[in-house]
Amino acid sequence: MDSYIQNLFADRIGGNRFGKEEKIYKFELIKRAKRAALREFPGVELIDIGVGEPDEKAFDIVIKALQQEAEKHENRGYSDNGIEEFKAAAAKYLKNVFGVDGIDPEKEVLHSIGSKPALAMLPSAFINPGDITLMTVPGYPVLGTHSAWYGGEVYSIPLRKENRFLVDFNEIPADVAARAKILLLNYPNNPTGAVADEKFYREAIDFARANSLIIVQDAAYASLAYSGKPFSFLSVPGAKDVGVEVHSLSKAFNMTGWRMAFIAGNELVVKAFGNIKDNYDSGQFKAIQKASITALEHPEITEEIKAKYRRRLESLVGILTEIGFRAEMPGGTFYLYVEIPRGVKGGKRFTSAEDFSQYLIREKLISSVPWDDAGHFVRFSATFEAKGPDDEKRILAEIRKRLSTVQFEF
Repeated sequence: MDSYIQNLFADRIGGNRFGKEEKIYKFELIKRAKRAALREFPGVELIDIGVGEPDEKAFDIVIKALQQEAEKHENRGYSDNGIEEFKAAAAKYLKNVFGVDGIDPEKEVLHSIGSKPALAMLPSAFINPGDITLMTVPGYPVLGTHSAWYGGEVYSIPLRKENRFLVDFNEIPADVAARAKILLLNYPNNPTGAVADEKFYREAIDFARANSLIIVQDAAYASLAYSGKPFSFLSVPGAKDVGVEVHSLSKAFNMTGWRMAFIAGNELVVKAFGNIKDNYDSGQFKAIQKASITALEHPEITEEIKAKYRRRLESLVGILTEIGFRAEMPGGTFYLYVEIPRGVKGGKRFTSAEDFSQYLIREKLISSVPWDDAGHFVRFSATFEAKGPDDEKRILAEIRKRLSTVQFEF
């Protein structure tokens, strides 16, 4: 018999059906397929080129800074909305790496305990029932999830290959744009690897002004750009008038588990975020903030990380192209986003990216992430674990060997 608690869950997480839903999300499907493959092929290495986080720890200079700061008595207490030194370092980082001038660290920057909480909190400052959040598909869903929890609606904008995976603002209906309050962008983009240029951001700014909405640019991969200097939304004239950018130290500095990010840009939006944040958390550990300053002061760390990802991505592109995939070096991120084959010659047909992803795991012990939101694509990642360059070459050779045993039809 159900406990009375079963009837107390909020509708936003399923109401009295919470915990009883039969839908299995793709990441759980991937986990199950991995377990099944390892049982069927004991002793065979499972190669995970789907995981979306760095495969190495933070650099020693950052770790040592944390160790030193953690021992200091002054860093023991709450940090609330962050220490001034970190905000100043974030503003300086934006200028040195992205050429962004005029960011006031006192009023236009705040830290966050990772970028995910920032994206989760922002809707509570702006979304009322009936308001719309504009999001891209495929994309990172957290801001949309929280928009819906506040009674808002999510309008999905498809990212298509023929438009270089950029938002086509002409596709957004006028009545939808009129009710929208937030437009979430993410460039360089997860999972497509697409990058946006100044022309695109000018269009986005004009669209925001015309429809009185806020742009939130998720810049988690901003410094992982492979063509020219990394580019920031905030470097475009007028950007600060309409929006903010959320930067993360996770991908750029191998600091995923450290949970450190910052939001910068429009003073009112930053202030609203600070107000919400005050009611959610008491700030990241000061020692982590101070160690993060060390990271921000050493952007050459990112350059070294980026060189490794570029090397791996170029190898993966070569392997996949040999086999018949239409794979191209991404403009940024550590992802390759490729269309799936139609099937195996004389055998299985693939009806979806999820179907193909399951095949790769179960038959070839290669893990990827499927996306069926706008076409059928899989995401491969250059963050597979390797014990040095020689092991990296071994793993890439093994990927080529396993995929070459199949004749795919495209």
